[in-house]
Amino acid sequence: MPKPRTESGEKNLVGARLKELRKRDSLSQRDLAYRFQLIGVDMDKNVITWIETNKRYVTDLELRAIAAIFNVSYKYLIDGEE
Repeated sequence: MPKPRTESGEKNLVGARLKELRKRDSLSQRDLAYRFQLIGVDMDKNVITWIETNKRYVTDLELRAIAAIFNVSYKYLIDGEE
């Protein structure tokens, strides 16, 4: 069974918003990876690149970590709505 993708073939819904939030806070991908490490989520710069370019799925634990780091809701990350 194929893994789910968006209508346009992307593997996640949050990649563009993750990049937008990272840029908003003037964080490099390496800086963001360090923040993930600080809260116990094993993520490196390459994983962030793959998420932002929609080449990797995002787990529920990663989604929770992204929301916590940027202080946004899951709804914002998935739908772009507050």
